[in-house]
Amino acid sequence: MALSLGVLALVEAKPGKEQQVWDFLESGREIVNGEPGTVTWYAFRVDEKTFGIFDTFESEDARQAHLNGAIPAALAEYGPELLGADPDIRLVQIIAVK
Repeated sequence: MALSLGVLALVEAKPGKEQQVWDFLESGREIVNGEPGTVTWYAFRVDEKTFGIFDTFESEDARQAHLNGAIPAALAEYGPELLGADPDIRLVQIIAVK
C-alpha cells in the first residue's frame, strides 16, 4: 500500500509560550514512535508563533488510530494553556511522494 493520506495541523502559540510549544511538539516524537501506522511524522516551525505537525499514513484506519491517540489527547489537554487559537487540523490526500 502506498502513502496516500495525511494530517496537517497548524497551531499558534500564545505570546511567551513559543518555547513550551516547541518542547511539546519535540516530545511528540516519542509518542508517534509507538504508532506503527504513522509512517512519517514531522513537527515544524513556520514563524515566531506558528508551528505545525504533518504526518502520513497508508490507510484510513491508521490515520484514525492516530487521530484518536495520545498526541491529539495531549493537544486537547495542554492546548488551552499554550495556544492562542484552536488548532487548524486538516485531513489531506497525498498526490505524489518522492
